[in-house]
Amino acid sequence: MGLLDLASNNSFWRGYDYYTEGKVLSKSRISDREREGTVAGSNGEEYHVTIDLAHPKRSVCDCAHAEGTRRICKHKVALYFSVFPDEAEKAIRAAEEYEQEEEQRAEEQYKELEAYVNSLSKQQLREELLWRLVDEAERKRYW
Repeated sequence: MGLLDLASNNSFWRGYDYYTEGKVLSKSRISDREREGTVAGSNGEEYHVTIDLAHPKRSVCDCAHAEGTRRICKHKVALYFSVFPDEAEKAIRAAEEYEQEEEQRAEEQYKELEAYVNSLSKQQLREELLWRLVDEAERKRYW
C-alpha cells in the first residue's frame, strides 16, 4: 500500500489543500525511497516531515497528530503531492470520477425506489409504511 492509501480521508483532503496552498516550504531527496521537507502548519508552526515511499508507515512528522505514531498526517500527504504533483492530479481526477459515479448510483437508486413505490397498491403502501415506522421506533428504543 502506498502513502495515499494509508491516509485517512481527512488527512488526504487537508494534505491536498496544504499542497495547493503552497504550505510545503522546502523539500529534498534523501534517497531513492525517502524525501524530507518542511510544511507550514495551520497556526504558523513548521513541521519536519520525512516520507518513506517503500514503507509509508515508517514516514515521520513532528506534528501532534503523527508524532510517535504510524499515522499518515496531512503534512506527509502535502509533501508527497509536492514531490509528485502528477499523483495529486491523478488522485483528484479519481476522486471527482468517484463522486460522479456516486451521484449516478444515487439517481439510479432513487429511480428504482420510485418505480417500486409506484408499483404498490394503496394497501401495500400502508403496510410498508407501517412496518418502516415500527422498525424506526424499535431502533430508537434500543439505541
